[in-house]
Amino acid sequence: MKRMRWIAILAVFAMLVAACGDDDDSSTSGDLSGTRVTVFGPESSDEEAGAMQDALDVFAAETGIEIVYTGARDFSEQINAQAAGGNPADIAVFPQPGKVGDFAAEGYLVAVPSDITASIDAQWGPGWMDFYNFDGTQWGLPNKSDLKSIVWYNTAVFEAGGYDIPTTLDGLLALTNQMIADGQTPWCVGIESGPATGWTFTDWVEDLMLRIQDENVYDQWVANEVKFSDDRVKAVFQYVLDLWNTEGAVYAAGGSIAATPFGDNGQPLADGVCAMHRQASFYAAFIPEGIGIGEGETINTFYFPAADDSSSPILVAGTGVSAFRDAPEVWAVMEYLGGSDYANERQNAQVARKGGGEISSGYLTANLDADAGNWFGLEKFFVETLLEGSPARFDASDLMPAAVGAGTFWTESTSVVNGDSSLDDALAAIDASWP
Repeated sequence: MKRMRWIAILAVFAMLVAACGDDDDSSTSGDLSGTRVTVFGPESSDEEAGAMQDALDVFAAETGIEIVYTGARDFSEQINAQAAGGNPADIAVFPQPGKVGDFAAEGYLVAVPSDITASIDAQWGPGWMDFYNFDGTQWGLPNKSDLKSIVWYNTAVFEAGGYDIPTTLDGLLALTNQMIADGQTPWCVGIESGPATGWTFTDWVEDLMLRIQDENVYDQWVANEVKFSDDRVKAVFQYVLDLWNTEGAVYAAGGSIAATPFGDNGQPLADGVCAMHRQASFYAAFIPEGIGIGEGETINTFYFPAADDSSSPILVAGTGVSAFRDAPEVWAVMEYLGGSDYANERQNAQVARKGGGEISSGYLTANLDADAGNWFGLEKFFVETLLEGSPARFDASDLMPAAVGAGTFWTESTSVVNGDSSLDDALAAIDASWP
């Protein structure tokens, strides 16, 4: 009934616009002053949530819409309860596209109008809009990006060993073996993360699925058309396990890979105990205070190399926005959140909240129209990689049903890493858990 009322209101609005002789049929046309839009998402810190509200305030001043953002660390639990109770915010910021698909299937969301889809699609590279498209319908828009295909490395170790940055996956493996032969531990690895233990292993698998296999197999795997027990998927799991189990290849600060928190590798990396650590762009937050990051510093990064130079696949994550209410002011805010103006304002606001200057903000975007000059140092490299990498694929565990992606994919992988389960048994168990 609530949706029907909004449809009726929109019909009246459309007739009023037509009567005024305005031939612009955009979903966001008209005077929106005096309206109100609520936004709910997972970012809750003063820096992140504050910068998001700052960026929304800019648009509010331009349009007259009152826009209120609320963030909560337990966003996933709260949005479930809100949607089931019929009282969600007008717009939600989802960190998992799979959740958008679930909510769309349950009838909670409103599809994005075609004119807004076209406007935002033109600003993003191939694949980004597809993360929020289910069965041919657009249910959300991308608005924040994270890059996962990154290797963090100790520059002094590389210089002392005369090691070059590898440009292919085989080159990375050869470098690993050379370091072992030289008595240098190549990798720091840890997959402990409380109830989410195992997700760092799944990130390795996902990155390598795009390199050892390709994006087509990746897509079929995410859709459960290629099973976990498929030989192509098994080969990728085995590649990671063989690498980690190679004598001298891995340092685990907690005594074992599964007992080492993923964030505890920063100090060993800075100390040169290990030479490399594969982790997403947000890992800068786990580098010990006072350790320089970037060109000419203690720790730098390079792109996790592809199989060859015929493509440069990237594994990504991020957030997307979806609407629970069908109204012109909601679509205006949605279009802003997916666009380059928001990206620029959000970045500038987050830099300012972190003290200003050429610093890392923690916010990235792959929006093609965003001003790359707003990003500095290491994050400039991240943004450039996001824009240049292709194909881009979202974190598979975030796309899969929660029972798998945030369930058995993590737990069964951890069991295999611990030696508590065989690879065949683990993969069969993941397949059996698919809803």
